[in-house]
Amino acid sequence: MTQIDFTRNAFIKFAKELDEKILDVRPHGFNNTIHWHIGHVLVSAEGFLFGYPKQSANIPEYYNELFATRTKPADWSKEVPSLSELVEQLEKQLTRINNLSEEFLAKEIPFTLPFGNFKTYKDLYDLTMHHEAEHLGQIKAMQRIIEAE
Repeated sequence: MTQIDFTRNAFIKFAKELDEKILDVRPHGFNNTIHWHIGHVLVSAEGFLFGYPKQSANIPEYYNELFATRTKPADWSKEVPSLSELVEQLEKQLTRINNLSEEFLAKEIPFTLPFGNFKTYKDLYDLTMHHEAEHLGQIKAMQRIIEAE
């Protein structure tokens, strides 16, 4: 099992076990909801590794309006995908990530990010895992706060 398999499968397993009643609750002190975080992980990985939304049609383009950095559920005006839809897309995306070649991962990225020193797609692959783990931590904290209230 690769590190990305371990990280993504832990994320998916946790998401599948969530009580859907808490998905759209925004606990005090948080900017977003669990639903947003799950969609954000999908959209971010698609952007880092597949050039979404301009170069990837693997997920709907309007997801970017819902889940990109600096978006929030309070601004949602479009139909939001269900938890099961997002989980299915995360699973499919994992297959695509696992099919990325060593040659692709070694390629230099044609852009810069406003943070870090990322040079290759392998760097972005590693960032993807870190990003998912951070958001899983946020989701777990949010779940505990919501269930305690």
